[in-house]
Amino acid sequence: MTKARDLANIISGGFTDTDIPNLDTAKITTGTFADARIAASSVSQHVTGEVKPTVTAVSPTTIPNTASSITITGTNFSVGVRVNALNTATGIWYSANTVQRDSATQLTVNITLPVNATTYRIRVENPDGNAGLSSASFLTASAAPTWTTSAGSIGTIAGNFSGTVATVAGTGDSTLAYSETTSVLTNASLAKCTLNSSTGVITTTSFDNNHGTARTHTFTLRITDAEGQTSDREFTLTSSYGSTGGAGFC
Repeated sequence: MTKARDLANIISGGFTDTDIPNLDTAKITTGTFADARIAASSVSQHVTGEVKPTVTAVSPTTIPNTASSITITGTNFSVGVRVNALNTATGIWYSANTVQRDSATQLTVNITLPVNATTYRIRVENPDGNAGLSSASFLTASAAPTWTTSAGSIGTIAGNFSGTVATVAGTGDSTLAYSETTSVLTNASLAKCTLNSSTGVITTTSFDNNHGTARTHTFTLRITDAEGQTSDREFTLTSSYGSTGGAGFC
């Protein structure tokens, strides 16, 4: 094949399979596989599409308004991945403080979400620009409950007293429930009190189980908000016998 014929064929598009029997298939960059007479199985390993990360779950699902750690699970997480959270109510994005890639399917992330919301979605972006946004609002930001009743003694109560002993209180951005984590306040052989889970009011039918000798009961109470966040505090109640004592209130 002469150079003149080569040039003529290039201009006219008249190449045939006999004209270019030794052409490297890697040089074919346009057209279809059928046009090039190359089996798809021979080149499929070289054909790649976009690989986007996905977000399938977050744990825990509720965090306070301070810097908190969460675990994100999904797929196709690359080294150098970036993480953001979207408040869908306001449209504001929050960037993660730190991102640790544990594997291609798990990230450990520290993030601060200062605005209470139940509508945070998670976005993960790989260094190549491919990104995935969670299809659901996986994450809730909520201020943890706090106690307004000071720790320590909440009263000295006459033994065998019947009635309201004290009231403990906390505050939060949702409904609070009160409970005891020890077994002292509500123990029938010890303080012998009842704690109202909705109001924090402590009552008794016979404080200190009418023990006869003064003693101090130390116990821990917990407040839990609607998002499952908790706060514990230790209190004491002391019994008295004789001419002193009486119901005490906080």
